[in-house]
Amino acid sequence: MKTKTLLTTALLMTGLAHAGGGSAVPSGNTIAAIVANDPNFSTLLTAVQAAGLTSTLNGAGPYTVFAPTNAAFAKIPAAQLNAVLNNREQLRALLLNHVVPGRVTAAQVQNLSSVTTAGGGTLNVMASGGQVMIGDATVTRANIAASNGIIHVIDTVLMP
Repeated sequence: MKTKTLLTTALLMTGLAHAGGGSAVPSGNTIAAIVANDPNFSTLLTAVQAAGLTSTLNGAGPYTVFAPTNAAFAKIPAAQLNAVLNNREQLRALLLNHVVPGRVTAAQVQNLSSVTTAGGGTLNVMASGGQVMIGDATVTRANIAASNGIIHVIDTVLMP
């Protein structure tokens, strides 16, 4: 029994190192790989790894991710950001507030009034004059195609 417990613990720790932390950088054209390979998303990458969501965003999907840039994270007071980054459950809730199940293109987003997030929340959508707002965030770049979904870059972190 003791050997089985040690083996299970070792396997779980190995899975966490690859899925949530560690230095494993996804490759290919998944959402996780695009985020990992774009320096504008280094804070988002750190958050995704700390929350243990790397394998999810590297999985089959499809997902639509409203991806905040480093500048978006910089708008959050440092103490508040550090508190969230060090609380895995709050961090997961925050990040899942940026993910919508399915592939939603910019053209589709413009015709919606709201979207339901993977975390179970609702984000208001407003399109006007070619500009799209998701909650309090402005979409600054749309339709970054990934093999498992689509990314829309936003300028503000969407707080749950």
